[in-house]
Amino acid sequence: MTAISQSLRSNCAHLQHHNISSTRLTSTFPSLFTTNQTSLDHSQIQTPLKPHDPQNQTKPIIISYAQTRKDSLLSLIKSCTHKSHLLQIHAHILQTSLILDSSICFHFLSLLSLSPPLKNLTYSRHFLAQIPKPNAIHYNTLIRAYSTSDSPEQGIHLYRDFRRRGLHCNSLSSFFVIQCCVKMQCLSVGIQVQTRIVRDGHHSDSRLLTALMNLYSTCGENHDACKVFDEIPQRDTVAWNVLISCFLHNSRSRDALGVFDVMRSGSYGCEPDDVTCLLTLQACANMNALEFGERVHRYIEEHGYGGASNLCNALITMYSRCGCLDKAYEVFKGMRGRNVVSWSAMISGLAVNGYGRDAVEAFCEMQRMGVLPDEQTFTGVLSACSHCGLVDEAMDIFELMSKEFGVVPNIRHYGCIVDLLGRAGRLDQAYQLIMSMDIKPDSKIWRTLLGACRIHNYETLGERVVDHLIELKAQEAGDYVLLMNIYSTAKNWEKLTELKKFMKENAIQTTPGCSTIILDGTVHEFLVDDVSHPRKDEIYRMLDEINSQLKIAGYVADVSSELHNLGAAEKGFALSYHSEKLAIAFGVLATPPGMTVRVAKNLRTCVDCHNFAMILSGVYNRTIIVRDRSRFHHFREGRCSCNGYW
Repeated sequence: MTAISQSLRSNCAHLQHHNISSTRLTSTFPSLFTTNQTSLDHSQIQTPLKPHDPQNQTKPIIISYAQTRKDSLLSLIKSCTHKSHLLQIHAHILQTSLILDSSICFHFLSLLSLSPPLKNLTYSRHFLAQIPKPNAIHYNTLIRAYSTSDSPEQGIHLYRDFRRRGLHCNSLSSFFVIQCCVKMQCLSVGIQVQTRIVRDGHHSDSRLLTALMNLYSTCGENHDACKVFDEIPQRDTVAWNVLISCFLHNSRSRDALGVFDVMRSGSYGCEPDDVTCLLTLQACANMNALEFGERVHRYIEEHGYGGASNLCNALITMYSRCGCLDKAYEVFKGMRGRNVVSWSAMISGLAVNGYGRDAVEAFCEMQRMGVLPDEQTFTGVLSACSHCGLVDEAMDIFELMSKEFGVVPNIRHYGCIVDLLGRAGRLDQAYQLIMSMDIKPDSKIWRTLLGACRIHNYETLGERVVDHLIELKAQEAGDYVLLMNIYSTAKNWEKLTELKKFMKENAIQTTPGCSTIILDGTVHEFLVDDVSHPRKDEIYRMLDEINSQLKIAGYVADVSSELHNLGAAEKGFALSYHSEKLAIAFGVLATPPGMTVRVAKNLRTCVDCHNFAMILSGVYNRTIIVRDRSRFHHFREGRCSCNGYW
């Protein structure tokens, strides 16, 4: 009894910080240690506490003797919404020794750590320390709270303390600490927890294994994530969704689409849910898989998910990134409530497809509708200006960001302005902007300027930019290729040869150009001079025929893209079988006349292939839509949506 009394005195002393004295506690809440209680009718005791904060005038709660019963106190805890009431309940728990009641402590700790109006993890940690004999439920509650907070590392520390105390660890304990590891992307601790899981006999817990799988996926360990998936005894929809997410994290969008089909087959007893659809739409956007995306859209409508704003936003993005703006706008127009994410998705879709002025108009319209733009909105509208050369409009919007909307420009916004100035030929101004930024330049912004140097043949500035990339230790093979293009255009064969030698000596491998086209659900991939396709002979015959027809229409190969020191004829031949030309030829071969041909390329399309597609669209009366690394090109009737500004 003495030890408990000392503990209570210590706790009550701590609460004096909140202007709650132990004397007032005794007079307000009869203590279980009070022996003489016959002189008072405790059911009538209604002496309220004064508010601890003069500015907080919430009416204090009245706790009668009857309310000291456990069920009544639990009801008060669950209905508590004010801090002053929370402090009174805490004081009552301490004064009446209910701190010894595991259930009371659990519910109060849940209130402190998980209830949004009162959530205070520092206070929660202090209350946990006051519990004489905390158990797994108490620790799990707080670890769970840390797993969704900005300090997940505290959840890991708490878990370690939990284990050091020798308390029984259940599967929920492991689950919540794995969630902390996921948020921190801390694989090493996760592996230690996995060892504990096996030792504790929880290695067949499906929820735990799904969480582990998510950890491996988030940390880029795709192979290990798939191994864990294979070990899950009963795979529910959540496990399948994590597998799709795993494939997305590791650039395996095609496999993600395959999982959606497997789930739909019903073979494993799991139907796709709204999260499955959301993830699959991301995969469709990555793959330029319009037909598959339309199937997912139909599934969404058939299963009653069509009203979900996050799915509508994902559909807008998917259709936009597949070059199908009319359907993206149809989804946008049909939404009941368009939030800032919806507007940003539509503006970004217009931007990437080359409709810059429409994007600026949408930006103005969203403000008229009372929707305030955020960082993503400004990225979209500045990108739209960049793709269409709207220099004045972009500079005005960039200035208004912080002055009128309070949005501080980030590195992506500066990147859009650098891209804009670079495309407009104002490279010195773009360089000065980078050097004057408050933010440290990253490799992407330097790479943007390097691309502009290639377009405008700024050899000296291009070399300087590569030096900056080397300083950041962020140089890639593609950067050297851009510099090689600059040397080739300037006919500086000596420097070009030196750069090639340097790349060879340092084993710098360039990324090969790869173009894809999806027909009837099958992805067809092509590399330069590719001979792996089963219909290769037909494709090459078709490409030769197309080249003959285009030459009659005035097409001449633009040899500026060829880096070798060859004659014009040899360079023209070297350019003849680029990957996007093979993909387009296959599209013309395998689809009915007049049908749109959609091609995606992993790199920026070269000038010659751009001209090739533009003239082909007029000669063959075909719409050709090419998505390269940075934007879409819609070729129709011998013209391109970029208007030559790319």
